[in-house]
Amino acid sequence: MANVKIFHVIIRLLGTATVPIRKNFVFFVMMYVLGTVCTYAVLPERRGAHVFEFWWQELFVDVYLLCIVLSLIPEKVRRWVRRSFYIAAYAVAMADVYCFVNFDSTLTPTMLLLVGETNSGEAAEFLRSYVRPSIVLSRLGWVLLVMAVHIALSLSCIFLKEKKNELLYRIETFWHCAATRYSPVYYLYPAVSLSVILLFAYSLSSCLENKRAEHRLMSYDNIGDIEHELTEKTCANLYQPLYRLVFSIYANRLTSRQVARLIDGIDEARVDSCSFASPNIVLVIGESYNRHHSQLYGYEKPTTPRQVERDRRGELIKMNDAISPWNLTSYVFKYIFSMYAVGDKGDWCDYPLFPELFRRAGYHVTFITNQFLPKAKEAVYDFSGGFFLNNETLSRAMFDTRNTKLHAFDAGVVTEYDNLKKTDREHNLIILHLMGQHVKYASRVPDKQKHFRKEDYRRKGFSNKEKQIMADYDNAVLYNDSIMDEILKRFEDKDAIVIYVPDHGEECYGGNVHFFGRMHSTDITARLAREEFDIPMWFWCSARYRDARPEMVKMLNAAAKKRYMTDALPHSLLRLGGIHTRWYRSSLDVLSEEYDEKRPRILKKTTDYDKLEKVKEK
Repeated sequence: MANVKIFHVIIRLLGTATVPIRKNFVFFVMMYVLGTVCTYAVLPERRGAHVFEFWWQELFVDVYLLCIVLSLIPEKVRRWVRRSFYIAAYAVAMADVYCFVNFDSTLTPTMLLLVGETNSGEAAEFLRSYVRPSIVLSRLGWVLLVMAVHIALSLSCIFLKEKKNELLYRIETFWHCAATRYSPVYYLYPAVSLSVILLFAYSLSSCLENKRAEHRLMSYDNIGDIEHELTEKTCANLYQPLYRLVFSIYANRLTSRQVARLIDGIDEARVDSCSFASPNIVLVIGESYNRHHSQLYGYEKPTTPRQVERDRRGELIKMNDAISPWNLTSYVFKYIFSMYAVGDKGDWCDYPLFPELFRRAGYHVTFITNQFLPKAKEAVYDFSGGFFLNNETLSRAMFDTRNTKLHAFDAGVVTEYDNLKKTDREHNLIILHLMGQHVKYASRVPDKQKHFRKEDYRRKGFSNKEKQIMADYDNAVLYNDSIMDEILKRFEDKDAIVIYVPDHGEECYGGNVHFFGRMHSTDITARLAREEFDIPMWFWCSARYRDARPEMVKMLNAAAKKRYMTDALPHSLLRLGGIHTRWYRSSLDVLSEEYDEKRPRILKKTTDYDKLEKVKEK
């Protein structure tokens, strides 16, 4: 008899598994349908595109947990909580799918930032341009259809209140009978509940890793760490609009903290004096440039013939052992622009940005970028790298002149400078940021300027597709050589020095590794360091500059033989400008006799590059 009682108690306990769904049945069904539609509505129309593998399991877990929370709230309050959630869920879903339809991108931190900066006039113009009746026939119509069905169901319940009550009475009667041990459906009751429990357990185990990754992503206190997390293979899949919105808000909050610290530090960017040692300083920042694919550094293919010729004429001075501290553009940009160096106390945003010092000193500062302008379809990587450059207050503190549009090819950067150079003054700092060899390599070069073909690569064990990628990368290097030559031509008749430095290296089937791009591995080997951190870096001096400053040229030649890491670049730029400030440190200035060449070159804050080299030599 006792066993029978225990059995019935177990059955009743199992029945509690269905309570959250029974109390929120319409909510459960409609939110699951909406989540399904949102999952497929943002699936790119390209070959090989697929939805998140465990989307339906995680969606079940999410909606079921929401139902549990709702079931704990009193009925009168629960009704309004559900309605509020409906409004939020449909609004975010429509915004997310709308962005995908119009901009080929779901909600991103940049998109949220752009919305925040939009005034009423711009918003009205946007609505006139992008909100058209035809949008209903797009994928956004899927969301609108679900919402229309949901509204219809709700209205029908209002107009048919008596029948609704009768239906609820019948459902409640059924469950009451099912809960009576003498009912013929009594044994279906635990079966349904057990099925819910098993389904929840299975779904949770399937999506648990993604849940952990989502928690990890939202637990960082630095936007750079978030970017690095997103390069990992185990990064979170933000498969629903609400997750993407929460992440965008979170990312913007993190960047706003760093921006606030940078703005607070503007007044600290003081200059004691300036001799304008170099009237025109041009800093060209490249992208994804593997030094070992440069003919200037001994690569067997003619990828930099123009640089080789200038080197032969004695115009160009190349650094023989320069590396980048990171293989992520955003990290490198923060280090290159900030007076912070690896190993310093605090964070990069606790130090002034070097263009602020140049402006305070009296230089006219121009910044032309072909990558870091806010755009709707902007990845977290570009958002992380450019947020401080695009902040209105910081931009005014750093730059006098900026470009306002991006270009398909880097020739557009040269054209932009031709259009903006009329603003140049007697003393100028000009910063040009190229797209360089950023993947996709083939799209970085106009078709008529492609020289290398897959047939030029006779490497055993590599497919024709891989050889074509090698050709695409070398074509991008060759095109970069032509762009740099055009830039140098603009300053041949001026008293100018040009510094070329890319942000980091790039994998392109180095050695016998079948991989291109960047691995972002936490385990930095000598081979990986060679491919992703070794960079070409060189100085070019015009004839006028060489004749007027032989001592400076001598210092540049001496610097070329030294070990170097580009986080220290701002200190050498200050020397070139003759700027005296407390932020300058001679130990980080490669042109100084006090330069500390033995300073550890730490990659990604974890690995000593030079110890890796010793291992490689052995």
